[in-house]
Amino acid sequence: MIDEWLSELLPAEDGVALMAVGGYGRRELCPGSDLDLVLLHQGRRDVAALADGLWYPLWDAGLQVDHSVRTVREAVTEADRDLKVAMGLLDARVVHGDTDLGATLMEKVRADWRSHAARRLPALDEVTIRRHEDAGEVAFLLEPDLKEAAGGLRDLTTLGALAASTDLIQLDDALAVGREILLEMRVTLQRITGRRSNVLGLEQQDDVAAALGDRDADALMTRVAQAGRIVMWHSDDGWRRVRSGLAGPRRRSSPGRDVELGYGIVLRDGEVLLADEDLATREPTLLRVAAAAAHAGAPIARATQQALVDLAPTMHDRWEHESRDAFVALLGAGRHGTVVLETLDRFDLLTRIIPEWRPVRSRPQRNAFHQFTVDRHLMEAAAQASALTRRVERPDLLLVGALLHDLGKGYPPEDHTDAGVRLMGTIATRMGFEPEDVAVLIRLVRDHLLLPRVATSRDLTDPGTLRTVADAVGTVATLELLYALTEADSRATGPSAWTPWRVELVADLVDGVRAVLADRDATPPIPPAITVPPGPPPAAPVVEVHHGTIRVIGPDRPGLFAASVGVLSLHGQDVRAARAASSADVAVAEFDVEALFGNRVVEADVERDLTDAVEGRLDLDGRLAERARVYSRFRLPTAARPADPLVLVHADESPVAAIVEVRGPDGIGVLYRIARALVADGLDIRLAKIATLGHEVVDTFYVVDARDGNRPAPGSLSSIEADVLDALARA
Repeated sequence: MIDEWLSELLPAEDGVALMAVGGYGRRELCPGSDLDLVLLHQGRRDVAALADGLWYPLWDAGLQVDHSVRTVREAVTEADRDLKVAMGLLDARVVHGDTDLGATLMEKVRADWRSHAARRLPALDEVTIRRHEDAGEVAFLLEPDLKEAAGGLRDLTTLGALAASTDLIQLDDALAVGREILLEMRVTLQRITGRRSNVLGLEQQDDVAAALGDRDADALMTRVAQAGRIVMWHSDDGWRRVRSGLAGPRRRSSPGRDVELGYGIVLRDGEVLLADEDLATREPTLLRVAAAAAHAGAPIARATQQALVDLAPTMHDRWEHESRDAFVALLGAGRHGTVVLETLDRFDLLTRIIPEWRPVRSRPQRNAFHQFTVDRHLMEAAAQASALTRRVERPDLLLVGALLHDLGKGYPPEDHTDAGVRLMGTIATRMGFEPEDVAVLIRLVRDHLLLPRVATSRDLTDPGTLRTVADAVGTVATLELLYALTEADSRATGPSAWTPWRVELVADLVDGVRAVLADRDATPPIPPAITVPPGPPPAAPVVEVHHGTIRVIGPDRPGLFAASVGVLSLHGQDVRAARAASSADVAVAEFDVEALFGNRVVEADVERDLTDAVEGRLDLDGRLAERARVYSRFRLPTAARPADPLVLVHADESPVAAIVEVRGPDGIGVLYRIARALVADGLDIRLAKIATLGHEVVDTFYVVDARDGNRPAPGSLSSIEADVLDALARA
């Protein structure tokens, strides 16, 4: 209609063309849109009179008009100076007049845009990043900006500009669907409100839903979220490809240049992919690829995404520990883990891992307290929890609890906490957690609102209040988990949920409850023993391999455990847990391992290297250092900078051993260096529990005095922290 009206206002003459640019050029007029127009001419002296005949009727009609009068050369020059002008002209079309003149302008503008892409796209990238930071994300905000937020209509315009500048961008039909959904909602919003606003607020959602025929506002916002996810994923993927292309010439990688990430996963050209796509049929592969991508801060290659979509099984049965470890590592990667979780959900892969996830996908929360949809809130909570893992004994339980604590919100009309408790019992058991851990996870879900509710509504000086909370949580370890979950949940909810006032009240409550629990008797943890075989010690270490467990038996001498760890690392074995014992002159150690690079353990080779290491004929330190150097040549920087190493020594938590906790950056030989430092301090390792949270190791060692096998005296532990930190610093 506007096209027809403007055509009536402008005489049809050669050498004059009326161009629609920007949103009008794309035929995306909304009730509150400006009319973006360029009157193009070939140097006519009377062009001002022609322009007045156009602009005044538009102004008289009350329309907002962004207008200019230019020759082709002037338009191209202005586009070269002004990014906004150039973007608008990329969508130009002739409304009326000289079509050849208009075509000349469009051809020149597009050619100029493409030839100067290396100069212009970084500026566009900066503008896009700043816009996303200011406006948030369409898919996850409860009151999204349909135009400016990430995944909104502005990103579709930007994607078009990227596609006009490079062949790296691939646009598909899904984007057209997302565009139609967002555009019809923006039109309807502005029609109902009579304003130019693009923010779909809570108070308008019912009316917009009714106008568009949606069942209710929740159904409307689910469609908004789905459209926003489609656009945002394409936008993120497009910008990644453009940034990679602008960084320099794309080099063809040979297999020798791949960075091995373990388990058949490699990093190639900045993407994580499977060296053999048939590996996608194996249960742990999906989670291992996801954890590797999060850890490297790199996207999953499209071919690997498709292989996982085609082949990855749904994890209905009880998980093996390899899957659980990879899942925890994914969650421990923080913000980069959120990006990967979003990718998995975009391709409906997250429901292969947690089938119960589907009901919370894109589910809105219609209250001003929350700022995100349920699924994004849970991902945000897990990301927040990843920064708090050092405050708890069991970071794996914290991360899983954070991701799943509000899962019950997808199962109305059942109370969300009751539903969440039921779901957590099923999911945690399926994930392979031990019954006592399942009980803790259920408690985290059941009581995830306990601390803020009590802190803001009860007298915190009342001993009865403190006893009631202490009875509910049971142990100090569970209290610390609940405290960290409360903070992560609150930060993921919104600014009003974790104010300084709430922070102080919750901290006071936790301090009081911690004191109550500390006064109660608790059974200290006792590390499990392993059996030492009878008979004299072998002359040299003997290695036995049994389905993922490697057993080393040898003469009882200092350093056997550390040497075993180092040799296993040289042979490509990732140690997940370890146990050790000695009797008379015989020492035995058992290691639960995974073949990181598919290496099969050859007992004779491990025995030879272990004997050489114990006898001093193998420079284990040098070999591990060289392996780390070779690997570092090909390894990209990790996605997140891990915190500085932390060493905690608990002298009396166990009646039979001291406990040493070490948290720090992961890397080749880390476990070996820690074990060697402990041995140098006159300690024997009786139990080691090994975990990896993305880029960080979480290792716990039960140690005894090497001379008599008893728990070390507290005074003898004074140098452990400094010695372990020094060993890690010299890596």
